[in-house]
Amino acid sequence: MDLLMPTINSIVYSYPFLTILVSFLIGLSFMPLVIDIAKKRNFVVKPNKRTSHEGVIPNIGGINIFISFLLTIFLFSFTIISQLQFRIFGIFIILIIGFVDDLIDVKPLWKLIGELTSAFFLIVVSDVRLTHLHGFMGINELPLFVSYLLSFFVFIVIMNSLNLIDGVDGLASGLGVVYSMFFAVYFHIAGNIILSISAYAMVGSLAVFFLYNVFGNKRKIFMGDSGSLLLGYMIALYVFEFCKLNAFKSVPTELYMSAAPAVAICVLSVPLFDTLRVMTTRMRKGFSPFQPDKNHIHHLLLKIGLKHRQVTFVLLCVSLFFIGLGLIGRNWPIGLLVTITFIIAFSLTYGLWRLVDKRQFKEKSLNN
Repeated sequence: MDLLMPTINSIVYSYPFLTILVSFLIGLSFMPLVIDIAKKRNFVVKPNKRTSHEGVIPNIGGINIFISFLLTIFLFSFTIISQLQFRIFGIFIILIIGFVDDLIDVKPLWKLIGELTSAFFLIVVSDVRLTHLHGFMGINELPLFVSYLLSFFVFIVIMNSLNLIDGVDGLASGLGVVYSMFFAVYFHIAGNIILSISAYAMVGSLAVFFLYNVFGNKRKIFMGDSGSLLLGYMIALYVFEFCKLNAFKSVPTELYMSAAPAVAICVLSVPLFDTLRVMTTRMRKGFSPFQPDKNHIHHLLLKIGLKHRQVTFVLLCVSLFFIGLGLIGRNWPIGLLVTITFIIAFSLTYGLWRLVDKRQFKEKSLNN
């Protein structure tokens, strides 16, 4: 065994994408146990006015994602653990906050405090943060205090946008697989093997959940806040590291992206734009931006007659389109790429609203 582990580690460091298979198999092994425990302990969600499922479904899928991800990291190298120790501590905190919220519906303020606490271990203790504006508005390296403020803000935005997009089968986990794969491949090619192993492990862990969530039938499970907040934490980490690598040109010349922050916005465009649009709409109507409703992009797609799997497929395709746009415009001015992304997102949403209006008008006509 002592001779085998160094050999396995050497193989994984040479081919980090193999961690997808390892985390997938670990997640596949633990998922039946997680589902059984959830049912026995009543860690489940029942149908209500905000949901569209039938029956009682376990809602602690995030626990399985966490187990398979962490065991995969532990399996290959304690070096990785030593480098990621405080980041992992932040993961523990956000997992607990999400799990408790799934059980007793934590008040938004306490949930925000938990998110900020986990962000503290990532941004301040681990020093993983946004340090540079890449020349946007003539600003390059940020003062420390401004860097902290911006990093905390972006962290909360990313985490909650992924939390809010988790509304139909396979959507949050599907987007998580796409995002994690994008960053995993980039880190891999750029030579940052530790980050690539982490991102590849997330791909495998999320893939198991995706299969159970979308195709589980009697063994169906939901991600819950424990999963969506965990996903948001990891994606925020990858975004910060992605921007830092490009800010200081710590990548091969052919991989350098002068508009890295805008590229990250393109990658996350679906949840980011949807969260911005929904919260703006709520405030314009005089409601709290945190008040739940059925105005998210996945709700609109359901209103025009699409099924859950179709909604997920459409939004995954849209995400791939925006990722392609980001790669094409990776060295454009940041403001230009963000503006084009916003215009396209707004146009697509406007077109979708027109389809919703037409369908509702048609249904009213038939009822009359």
